[in-house]
Amino acid sequence: MEAKSLKHIVILATGGTIAGKAGSALQMTGYQAGAFSVQDLLDSVPGLDAHAKISGEQLCNIGSQDMQDAIILQMAQRCNELLAQNDVDGIVITHGTDTMEESAYFLNLTVKSSKPVVMVGAMRPATAMSADGPLNLLNAVKVAAEDASVGKGVLLVMNDCIYGGRDVTKTNTTNVATFHATNGGALGYITGGKVQYYYAPLRLHTVATEFDVAGVTQLPRVDILYSHANDDGILAEAAVAAGAQGIVYAGSGMGSLHAGCEAALAAAIAKGVAVVRSSRTGSGVVVESKKAWTEMGILDGDNLNPQKARILLQLALCVTKDRDAIREIFGKY
Repeated sequence: MEAKSLKHIVILATGGTIAGKAGSALQMTGYQAGAFSVQDLLDSVPGLDAHAKISGEQLCNIGSQDMQDAIILQMAQRCNELLAQNDVDGIVITHGTDTMEESAYFLNLTVKSSKPVVMVGAMRPATAMSADGPLNLLNAVKVAAEDASVGKGVLLVMNDCIYGGRDVTKTNTTNVATFHATNGGALGYITGGKVQYYYAPLRLHTVATEFDVAGVTQLPRVDILYSHANDDGILAEAAVAAGAQGIVYAGSGMGSLHAGCEAALAAAIAKGVAVVRSSRTGSGVVVESKKAWTEMGILDGDNLNPQKARILLQLALCVTKDRDAIREIFGKY
């Protein structure tokens, strides 16, 4: 392939395990995340420049457990700036795996381009024996440079698999095969070094969404409450007192509300707080259940897990406070 035909892919680095440093090649936990720079990452992948014209930027260098709305907004805004340029064909974002699914879904809803945006990370630090980061990064660049990736929304590439940003989630604490789409599956794979797609996302994303974060500096506070035996509503009351505009209730089973929390959630709704039912189970769909919950004003989170329901509710509250409009948003995205 001639150099002039290579696509220009920008690497935006945010830190994480893929840039992590440990004391030895055998240390897989307790390492320093975000120890290496974007240039260090690029230098770790032999022959990367054979697949794309590469440039890199360091947005931040943190462990993704410390991700903040301000950084996610910066990520989305920078993506939109870069993708508006004719000489940029796609973006790869290196990111810690702990919250990568949240950033992926946020970008899936706020990037205003059909050009590929690919999230990538690692489960083993860069210094580890059999570090998975370099191959993941190579595969991510291949996916970002692939014509078939255009229009598929924000993607996540790990362990030779390509997932849609809406549906992918982390399912294991340490395994390199941690990412899965628990309600579906991968959109494609990198096999024998080649990018192969078999499926495409159906829910609205990127250029088809109503969410515009240009100039936005702050997102509404939305808290997640995890249901458990003896739930007495104190955490719901605390969320409202802290200024939450929305609450995602990670209920048991199909998003069931504990009777001890119902009064606190009803009081929150009466104060204008949007409350969405999700599930703590890890997969499945949350639809209308008890009539009393619907009449109370509780909304249903569809098949979004709690952390992704929180992202969508944050963005929904940026455009409307109307309960019916928010219900429609959860049906579209």
